Amino acid sequence: MRLYLMQHGKAVLKEENPDQPLSDIGRQDVEAVAGFLHAAGLRLQSIFHSGKTRARQTAEVIAAHLNSQSKIIEKAGLTPLDEVASIAQELEEKQEDLMLVGHLPHLAKLASRLIAENESLAVVQFQQGSVACLQKNPEGTWSMAWMLIPELIRMFSINK
Repeated sequence: MRLYLMQHGKAVLKEENPDQPLSDIGRQDVEAVAGFLHAAGLRLQSIFHSGKTRARQTAEVIAAHLNSQSKIIEKAGLTPLDEVASIAQELEEKQEDLMLVGHLPHLAKLASRLIAENESLAVVQFQQGSVACLQKNPEGTWSMAWMLIPELIRMFSINK
């Protein structure tokens, strides 16, 4: 099983819009990441998001690029300050690849709990619009497979 942890794209400031939708730059970054994931052949049945506007919009962009059949599902337990134990436990039962679109510090704590069994360790350094791919190994442990950040895609595009 592969688990894709994605931090939402850059949002507008709360003072500009209390709902904090994706900013133009945030949407561009997420579109670039989604395009890269599509070109890499990634397909997902389910994309879960926290319910916050910026996370939902990020999930919608990803789903539109990857697979028109991807289910976009609002999931409790993915907001910034939610505890990670219940999500980590739920992931132990999953077999299919899936994506969680959320926020910091929640995503960082979840990755640390899965990989190092200690959510206070800094295992993954997320950035807005980034995706970390974790894989469940045959013995049931988790490891980091790769990470993609919008800056890397911009660098690659510039050098073409």
